[in-house]
Amino acid sequence: MNEKEKMLNGKIYDPNDEELLYLRQKCHDLCRKYNQLSETDVNRYEILKELGIKMGKNVYLQGPIQFDYGCFIEIGNNSYANFNLTVLDVCKVKIGNNVFIGPNVSIVPPIHPLRYQERNLYLSNKGYLTDKEYGKPITIEDNCWIASNVTICGGVIIGEGSVIGAGSVVTKSIPKNSFAAGSPCRVIREITDDVLDHSQRQCHRIIIFDRLTQLVRKHIQILHSIALKFTVCFFCRPNRALNNSFLRCTGG
Repeated sequence: MNEKEKMLNGKIYDPNDEELLYLRQKCHDLCRKYNQLSETDVNRYEILKELGIKMGKNVYLQGPIQFDYGCFIEIGNNSYANFNLTVLDVCKVKIGNNVFIGPNVSIVPPIHPLRYQERNLYLSNKGYLTDKEYGKPITIEDNCWIASNVTICGGVIIGEGSVIGAGSVVTKSIPKNSFAAGSPCRVIREITDDVLDHSQRQCHRIIIFDRLTQLVRKHIQILHSIALKFTVCFFCRPNRALNNSFLRCTGG
């Protein structure tokens, strides 16, 4: 088993292996070229193909992007990623269909040993400095929304239809149809049909409030007009009591 095979199978491997170095440098160069192109440049798609990403239809990566290898990433149909997507694909990273990814999202399969004695650089038997690494695959299933500034760690599966709140650090798998958030990320609630009903009720409340506001304003205008007419009539009509008093005083 060579170093690339070890890496993809989640075993400890040498990241400075000659083949892996070549693949990483090629990927980094292509990412840089992609990021320098205009958003409408058709060559962007050709670069993604050259990276070896398995892509479905209507995939759009806003950029800038930064991948480690690119060729170990799979993205389904109609998926979109906003600014600054980072994917360190030392293991397979699968992004499903209709997935929305916000800005500054990091998908990071690599894992380093906790003990510094095993984590620090060492001199390999080939005579160069390297370290010990391994990774775990990441899967984002269909119809998910990953909000801005989310970090997804190795070994995580985000279930179909789930939403991950902004700023979350996802260290454990999230079941399908869940709203999860926090650091570490945890399930807040299940996403069910009543969520849609709640959203619809909110929209109805806004519409009703707007209509009521317009109705109140209209009635205020009407009442103001009536009050103005009443005031004018009160001061303009003859006051019989005053007139009779005047006649009595004058002997009329």
